[in-house]
Amino acid sequence: MAAVWRIESARIVATLARFTGDVGQAEDLAQEALVEALRQWPEEGVPNNPGAWLTAVAKRRAIDGWRRRERLDERYAAMARDLEQHDGEASDTFWDPDTIDDDVLRLIFVSCHPVLSREAQIALTLRIVGGLSSEEIARAFLVPTATIQQRIVRAKKTLAAANVPFAVPEPNEYPERLASVLHVLYLIFNEGYLPASGGEWVRADVSAEALRLARMVAGLMPREPEAQSLVALMEFTAARFPARTARDGSAIPLDQQDRSRWDRAQIARGREALARADRIGRGRAAYGLQAAIAGCHAVAPTADETDWAQIVVLYEALGRIAPSPVVELNRAAAIAMATGPASALRVVDDLVAAGRLAGYPALPAVRGELLARLGRTEEARAELETAARLTGNERERDALLAKAAKLAG
Repeated sequence: MAAVWRIESARIVATLARFTGDVGQAEDLAQEALVEALRQWPEEGVPNNPGAWLTAVAKRRAIDGWRRRERLDERYAAMARDLEQHDGEASDTFWDPDTIDDDVLRLIFVSCHPVLSREAQIALTLRIVGGLSSEEIARAFLVPTATIQQRIVRAKKTLAAANVPFAVPEPNEYPERLASVLHVLYLIFNEGYLPASGGEWVRADVSAEALRLARMVAGLMPREPEAQSLVALMEFTAARFPARTARDGSAIPLDQQDRSRWDRAQIARGREALARADRIGRGRAAYGLQAAIAGCHAVAPTADETDWAQIVVLYEALGRIAPSPVVELNRAAAIAMATGPASALRVVDDLVAAGRLAGYPALPAVRGELLARLGRTEEARAELETAARLTGNERERDALLAKAAKLAG
């Protein structure tokens, strides 16, 4: 059941949002359909097309609700207009690059409507499109879960109060929503790269959907370098997925991966996308710099032959354009590879003292690795065990505890 919901939820909610014209109601209907599935499927079996079953049940509930409110005639007319519109779209021979014909992408643009704050846009989209729980989103933002829940509730109410239609924005509206749309896709991709919780080290299907949508956005806005750069970053990163897990699903660190299993065609697509961004001629911004870092890893024959000095420079540039403690932590990890763990540890200790990454498992994980390389074994083991307690991902927890146990041994 959980797997079905994870795979189908975004499309179900997107279809229902088009059907009802209300994003909040669409998610509520989808959840009601899921409850009905939990009641019926254990007795009757899972249907051949679970997504279609859930969508049909949700639509019936919507129609029942409209009937009770004596608005069925009005909604039938709206449904007829919608069907006529989609019949016309289906008859077109050529794709119009200025239109959005994908319900999930349309849902993202609606959720990123400028009537919402940037924080609300991202939280709402991660919830209804990315399928992340409030707890997972809170971890991504490094804020309390209650804060995220309040943002999502307020965002739904604001969209409803503003009567925002489930409609394609005009092309001249794309730029004002672009930053939020790209950030949401970036976060959804990262949830696939390293899930915040659960027992999987990689959720390739989640990242693949984010990449598919990012390609569509880049096609809609071919002169936006950050859209092209985000595609490049995703291509480079997804190319490593086949080598990131062992047969039993356990994690394989970057320096131990069999690079012959990396998808060379995908790496080539990443290089092409980054080159397209560079040809636009506006210089590299945040996604462009991250794509360049991922590109350094992608072209290196081995971990030892990676151009770590160049990666440090790229992280320094990224820190000036988009400063954040996470960027600084990643820079520290690169410094450790370029010049050694001692200088990197000073950077990490400054982050610890600042307290800006409290509760973020990567901070003690990186600090533990650095301490281990410096021979401070007991301190390293304690940091790795702390990181294991903080992470919600079971595979990551196992890997951290295994490292700690090795140090103890």
